[in-house]
Amino acid sequence: MPIDLYYMPLSAPCRSVMMAASALGVELNLKFLDLFKAEQMTPDFLKLNPQHSLPTIVDNDFVLGESRAIICYLADQYGKDDCLYPKDPKKRAVVNHRLYFDATTLYQRFLDYYVPILYLGKEGDPAKLKRFEDAFVMLEKYLEGQTWAAGDHITIADFPLIATVSSAEIFGFDITRYPNVSRWLANAKKSIPKYEELNHAGCLEYKKVMDAKMVVF
Repeated sequence: MPIDLYYMPLSAPCRSVMMAASALGVELNLKFLDLFKAEQMTPDFLKLNPQHSLPTIVDNDFVLGESRAIICYLADQYGKDDCLYPKDPKKRAVVNHRLYFDATTLYQRFLDYYVPILYLGKEGDPAKLKRFEDAFVMLEKYLEGQTWAAGDHITIADFPLIATVSSAEIFGFDITRYPNVSRWLANAKKSIPKYEELNHAGCLEYKKVMDAKMVVF
């Protein structure tokens, strides 16, 4: 039975769950919510998720929000093996680190810089841009000498990072300054099944918001 996914395709966290589910062979029943119309604030959705955030999944009677928690759950519950989410404590710790790095550093700094531009009509803050660039320097180092974010094969850690980096790229952030990141993302675009459908299409939707909201600076 498909798992319900409440989502909005321009959302990087939603796209990361979609890519992870596809890699795990998990069928999703997509339920679109328009955040711009505050559809996440309806009484029915608030009963599911008091945090009123996307993505949110409903797996029979199990409800879960927060994209990285969802991805970990899907891998543990439905992974045919532990390739995408290793059970070895040290390997899993590296995967978890990359997930938390995206949540607390890379994606957070993406939001810190771009949200005021996208939704408040402000000019980009150079200090916040510098912090975002510093996060890319960190990611560049993590990718040194390896194919994927947590080693030589793709894991669930890659999907949130891919969603964040591809969102920045579609906004015009120059990732070519970071050769390891550029190589990794190019490889992801070629090797992740249905990448265009699951991630790039949402990036294009996100760019429409940027084009409509962004001030010239």
